[in-house]
Amino acid sequence: MTTTTLARLPTTGNPDLLFLLLHGVGASAEHMAALAQALAAEYPQAAVLCLNGPDAFDGVPGGGAGFQWFSVRGVTEANRPERVAAALPRFVAQVRALQQRFALDWQRTALAGFSQGAIVALEAVQVEPQLAGRVLAFSGRHARPPEHAPVDTTVHLFHGLEDRVMPPGAALDSAERLVALGGDVTADALPGIGHELHPTLIARAIEQLRTFLPKRVWRDALAEAPVLPRVASSDELGD
Repeated sequence: MTTTTLARLPTTGNPDLLFLLLHGVGASAEHMAALAQALAAEYPQAAVLCLNGPDAFDGVPGGGAGFQWFSVRGVTEANRPERVAAALPRFVAQVRALQQRFALDWQRTALAGFSQGAIVALEAVQVEPQLAGRVLAFSGRHARPPEHAPVDTTVHLFHGLEDRVMPPGAALDSAERLVALGGDVTADALPGIGHELHPTLIARAIEQLRTFLPKRVWRDALAEAPVLPRVASSDELGD
């Protein structure tokens, strides 16, 4: 079972946002501390939870005492989607349970993952409608090219151009595909950064959260805007 080992909660009152942070393979919740601190500073009334993957890391012997969201032992491009799909039901259940615990709906939930955690976050909103309002994917990718864009979910992709573990090409391809499918997506690929949760990527994520207005907000605002009557011009009337 996924557990929370690092949590930042409001000092007073109930949280108004829920951020769930997912580490990379072989790591642990503590590896997301820098992102958690930045989010808590920007959104002091948010619940920011760093989760441990559900299973002990089973990769390279002696590779650490961390956790994983799905096994990478013998992983290939062909079998990765199946492994991710098998891991998603219990992850989605955990998200739903935390939303219920904090009485926050999916639109006030954001999933933020690094590497393997980013894969899980991206794929979770592909298979589960209305799971999260935003996804922050650092140095990650989809397990397979997305076949549809998650409805009313904004996807933010952050990558280092020097990433040799998970090169940025697949993430940029996903961004183009999601845009073509009518999705709400941003993609930032920055120079001089490898496969790491770099402070520059974290700063860019905070900026996107602060400044990027999701399509659904525009749509709702337009739907609520009054229709102002006007007089047609003579050109429009054909005079």
